[in-house]
Parts: sequence; C-alpha cells; structure tokens
Amino acid sequence: MQVLKAPPSGWPCLVLNADFRPLSYYPLSLWPWQEVIKAVFLDRVDVVSTYDQEVHSPSFAMKLPSVVSLKSYVAQDRPPAFTRFNLFLRDSFSCQYCRAGEDLTFDHVIPRSRGGRTTWENIVTACARCNLQKGGRTPHEAHMHPRLKPRRPSAYELQERGRKFPPHHLHESWLDYLYWDIELEA
Repeated sequence: MQVLKAPPSGWPCLVLNADFRPLSYYPLSLWPWQEVIKAVFLDRVDVVSTYDQEVHSPSFAMKLPSVVSLKSYVAQDRPPAFTRFNLFLRDSFSCQYCRAGEDLTFDHVIPRSRGGRTTWENIVTACARCNLQKGGRTPHEAHMHPRLKPRRPSAYELQERGRKFPPHHLHESWLDYLYWDIELEA
C-alpha cells in the first residue's frame, strides 16, 4: 500500500458515516469531487479534511474535500446483495478448493443439473481449473470439499473481510479515519 502526499487522480473524497467510520472498506467508500461538492451544498455532509486544490465559480471558492462525514447515520446491518464481488469477498478472493487466487469464477456446490440453486448457501469461489475438475459432480463424488461451508455473510463480516484488502493507494488525510477501530497487536 502506498501513502500519497499528493491527492490521487480525480480528487476522490473518503466518505465516513456519521460515526466517523468509512461507509465501506472494500471497495473503499470514495466519492468523486463533483458528488461531494453537491452533497456539501445540499447540507448532507460535514467537511472533515480538505485538499489544497480549490474549485471556483464566479462568486465562490472552496477547497476540495478529501474527507467528509454524513450528517445522518446510515445503518450498516442490511443483508449484503448476492453479487459476484461480495461472493469473492466472502471467500477472501481465493478458491475454496485449492486456495488459488487467480482465474476465479464461482461453483455450484450442488450442481444446477442436480437441483442446486444459485444462492449464498450453494455457491463458492473456485478457480477455473477446480471448477472444471469438479464439473457436474457433488463434492462427495468429486472428492472436493469447500474449505468453508457456504453461507450468507452479514454486512459486518464483509466489512471485516474488506479490511484485509486495502486499496493500492491512500491519501495521507484519510489515514486517521481508516482502520482506527482495529485491535492493536501487542
């Protein structure tokens, strides 16, 4: 991970919930500067930190926000959407059969041809090689069992998992608001 003194391209802004925690860790909750300016004028956010860069109109100048917090708390307890990204995040971006992290796809544990459904409880992340090797067989028939039993994750679990995959670059003004609630090592 690289900490930048200069702002990342596009002047993104870290968005914090009203409790000053990021709305999301992975992907990191970033808004483009245009959306942030609109939110500031609509009085939906408080500016916490700014870049040195300013935007101007004929009668107004404002430094671009680098960190904002929402004025109203957004509950994070809604169930996560069943998406490919969230599935990969649940399974830590690794094949549940061989732990590979490349060429990922998903596998129906109980094959669709055998009545398996496309649900959190029947889908795991698999590399293309393992998916092909397992084919239309059950885990017992293929002698291939997922490392973890597939299940619906909570939003909290996905947030925790996302912390393990930080973005490639962070602006220094964001650091005080990221990972501050992680238990420190002795």
